[in-house]
Amino acid sequence: MSISIYDKSNQLYVIDDMVDPAETNLSSVTERKEKFSFPFGDAELVQIAFSGVFIVYGDVVVKESQLRIKSFDEPELVELHFSIKGDGILENFLTNKKIALKANQHNIIYTPYFDGIAQFETNKSHKFFEVHFHREKFVDLTGDSSTLLKKFGDNIMDNKSMSISAHNLPISMAMYACINDMMSCSFTGSLKLLFLQSKCVELLALQAQAFEHADEKSKPKALKSDYDKDRIYYAREYLLEHANNPPSLTALAKAAGINEFKLKQGFKETFNNTVFGYLSDHKLMQAKALLADNLLNIKNIAAQLGYSSIQHFSHAFSKKFGVSPGKAR
Repeated sequence: MSISIYDKSNQLYVIDDMVDPAETNLSSVTERKEKFSFPFGDAELVQIAFSGVFIVYGDVVVKESQLRIKSFDEPELVELHFSIKGDGILENFLTNKKIALKANQHNIIYTPYFDGIAQFETNKSHKFFEVHFHREKFVDLTGDSSTLLKKFGDNIMDNKSMSISAHNLPISMAMYACINDMMSCSFTGSLKLLFLQSKCVELLALQAQAFEHADEKSKPKALKSDYDKDRIYYAREYLLEHANNPPSLTALAKAAGINEFKLKQGFKETFNNTVFGYLSDHKLMQAKALLADNLLNIKNIAAQLGYSSIQHFSHAFSKKFGVSPGKAR
């Protein structure tokens, strides 16, 4: 991997071996600290590679406000980017997109090819922290986690250059704590590998959660009045009262005095679940409590909760809790 940088006089400088792709496939941790000094600026970097992951962080000071940058042989890496200090803008001519780098902000970025300019304030510190996942590893980790990450994963598997959001988000205290833990890691050997792997996944989870919440807030709300919210809570109580013989969505909406669309959307907004997903979870939590009494027969519990058969009950219970009703006892 190499990055080509052109200064204001169009002089070419090549930074080689920022990361060797082979190193990220190793089951051990490789780490190096390097200093770079060029007429256009200086940098101090720490680079860590292991098992499908590459971490790089450091401090960069540029002496020219605009640099031309090209990178075409970069491995297919998804970047968790954290701008700690200093602002800048990356403009990729290949995609006609700009990436804003703002202090105390983060984003998730996929840029397999870059040919464009970087603009930074001169003679000021620009501190950053990045975690790069191999594209396939990122998709494996996030494929079943959320709609937002699934959509992002589908796009990057089509090799589309993109950010998970058009807007950066503030770096939370939990993210800073995770980053500091990695930078100050005192473990060695296999323990260091285990520690860094867990922290990288934790940092990804924190980012994903932040972007999920931001995405939810940006969506128009179905419940616009206190009356609508009250009707959703009424619908829940009505649903639970008739749990063994639940009404259809149409009948439930009529009983609650709202339309079916508002019922479905309102349930999702209020309880983060579908109407019948909520009912299923409620019944299964009841089942878990009932199973604590060894005198109760599993077949009777299934019938008591309105399941059509013990097989249907066992399948739903196992899917929810990861164990069969018998083993849950």
